[in-house]
Amino acid sequence: MNDSTPDSLIPYDEIVQEALRAVVGRVLGEVEANGLPGEHHFYITFKTRAPGVDIPDHLIAKFPDEMTIVLQNRYWDLSVGKDRFEVGLSFNQINSMLHIPFAAITSFVDPAVDFALQFQVDEVESNLDAHEPAQNDGDDQNEKVDDGSNVVTVDFGKKK
Repeated sequence: MNDSTPDSLIPYDEIVQEALRAVVGRVLGEVEANGLPGEHHFYITFKTRAPGVDIPDHLIAKFPDEMTIVLQNRYWDLSVGKDRFEVGLSFNQINSMLHIPFAAITSFVDPAVDFALQFQVDEVESNLDAHEPAQNDGDDQNEKVDDGSNVVTVDFGKKK
């Protein structure tokens, strides 16, 4: 009898990641149509150099690897597509439009209800320096994000 689990020929990890990213798209689509309900707000972390990400050069210079944005009080022109979203935010009094594919998102958190999703993103090869956390204008920087019991992390690592 063999105790080892065979490698799957079905890419379950990719299928689950795609389904969970669809959750983010659906939630953002509801916000696009109806606005943020109640106390809901989102922390969205994404890879700044992932394929399809289009953000101003000054933000890439400040956040060469990963950046977290907050959708709460001060955002505009939220537009959600099948595989990406666009949103206007202000950083140090500079208005910026960000175009972010769902595939670039590494984390989606709604601290109002202790909900969080974490994703795997293929690393972009480059020599990246450490950076400070992103702070778009209008955020309450003293608010803690509790990763609570509603964090969903999926990792289908292969057993050897």
